Amino acid sequence: MKPEEILAEALRTLREGGTILYPTDTVWGLGCDATNAAAVARIFEIKRRADSKSLVLLASDLDMVAKYVKEIPDIAIDLVEVNDAPMTIIYPGAICTETGDKWHLAASAVAADGTVGIRIPLMDWCKQLVFKLGRPIVSTSANISGEPTPQRFSDIPQEIKDAVDFVVPPSVDTQSTGRASQILKVGLRGEIEIIRK
Repeated sequence: MKPEEILAEALRTLREGGTILYPTDTVWGLGCDATNAAAVARIFEIKRRADSKSLVLLASDLDMVAKYVKEIPDIAIDLVEVNDAPMTIIYPGAICTETGDKWHLAASAVAADGTVGIRIPLMDWCKQLVFKLGRPIVSTSANISGEPTPQRFSDIPQEIKDAVDFVVPPSVDTQSTGRASQILKVGLRGEIEIIRK
């Protein structure tokens, strides 16, 4: 498949409520439309993970983030502007509903305290995928919950590959680092908590 065909098939799968296995700027991830509650539930099912745990989402830019959180703290804007490595920011005030819809995240993609972890990927392919979908995409590591995070495509269990609706061919994986992102939790008054360096 040509790169544009791969992108088109990944988009079609996401739009139809399916799940994908895809390379990100950190590790290979399981993804779906973060506004589709049934698709998010399927991700938890594939990972055999409790749905009480929140997920990391990918957004194309801060404009997209602003559609799904009540307010972006100024410190988060500053962090995104100077960022040159994968960084997930946990924002307060996620906008969500139980069922999810085009303008709301699925509640199961959001933490119990109403926060949501969002990363703007540095990898062009990922950024283009999210931008073309027009909504955030779930990005959780492609492993069974509790098992090691796969560093390469070849490390991903066959069970995971078989469970998703579309597998992005490994040839697209040109910029994945194989390492998890830094995670920072920000508050509306400029507070920053480092969750993972």
